[in-house]
Amino acid sequence: MTLSYFEVIFNLARREVVGRYRGSILGILWSLLTPLLMLAVYTFMFGTVLQMRWAGGGDAQPTAEFALILFVGLIFFQTFSEVLTRAPTLILSNVSYVKKIVFPLEVLPTVALAAALFHMLVSFFVMLIFLLLSRGSIPLTAPLLPIVVVPFIVILIGLSWIFASVGVYFRDIGQVLNPIISALMFLSPIFVPAEALPSAVRPWLALNPISIPVEQARQVLIFGQVPNWSVLAIYTVVAVVIAVLGFLFFQATRKGFADVL
Repeated sequence: MTLSYFEVIFNLARREVVGRYRGSILGILWSLLTPLLMLAVYTFMFGTVLQMRWAGGGDAQPTAEFALILFVGLIFFQTFSEVLTRAPTLILSNVSYVKKIVFPLEVLPTVALAAALFHMLVSFFVMLIFLLLSRGSIPLTAPLLPIVVVPFIVILIGLSWIFASVGVYFRDIGQVLNPIISALMFLSPIFVPAEALPSAVRPWLALNPISIPVEQARQVLIFGQVPNWSVLAIYTVVAVVIAVLGFLFFQATRKGFADVL
């Protein structure tokens, strides 16, 4: 991918982020206020109203602590959901790029991913500020977060290439994906730790693309521990394989886009 491709991705992603808030009174400030509101709601509902606590935290676990643990998982899920629910319509909503001009169609999924990552970055910024205010410090392991996020990005772009291509030929894929993505939220350690799930279910968690990043991100951001390097290495290898296969699949199937559209 040449430098010009990165310029295209950056410009289109910036246009998408700005366009999302165009016309609103607060504009792009909503990208900061939204995660703040989410964090406040999660803290109140799960920590205060439902009195939920993370397993192993004890009854004295602060409400803010549980909210942060939950928030980390939801940041990953919302990024995952935003990218994959958009993927099947990326080519369909940009028909002019397919028929009228020479355009690197493979950048469209990366543009959607870049826009989602902007909101993910803002959410993590809000979380770190809240962590600093509630604890008085940020774990020394927090700088290791990019090591956890990068393979998550790699697997997302691979899946996005696959579903963007499939969406051209199979228009119902979006309707199929929505309930699957919702199910993945509950089949992951977002609301409860993996140890709290039935033993028969735990081995299948590894097949959920968001399970490992969520657990490892909590290790470095909340619990102040280094990630499980062996688990993260396996996840990274799988992510690279999926990304390569996704790109090859997209390039092989894009030849028929113009005919179908």
